[in-house]
Amino acid sequence: MKAVCWHGANDVRVDTVPDPKIINPRDAIVKITSTAICGSDLHIYDGYIPTMQKGDILGHEFMGEVVELGSAVKNVKVGDRVVVPFTISCGSCFFCNRDL
Repeated sequence: MKAVCWHGANDVRVDTVPDPKIINPRDAIVKITSTAICGSDLHIYDGYIPTMQKGDILGHEFMGEVVELGSAVKNVKVGDRVVVPFTISCGSCFFCNRDL
């Protein structure tokens, strides 16, 4: 598949990368139909995120169609259209259980 990858400060490219796989039971694979950039993408682009490594895939705000699910996913089904914002929560930790 194609993905936007970080290769260094001010250097992002569209690369061919391996297709995603379900690794954990709560994983979902989404076919992206629309996406956008945000301020945190600019920090990454400018090189202000020290943990970034060459080839890391960018993109964390998107919309698309669910194409595959892990065995523990119960709140969406294959074929559902979803919007994924920058805030992602697990739904079961100490903070999520207290609506924090």
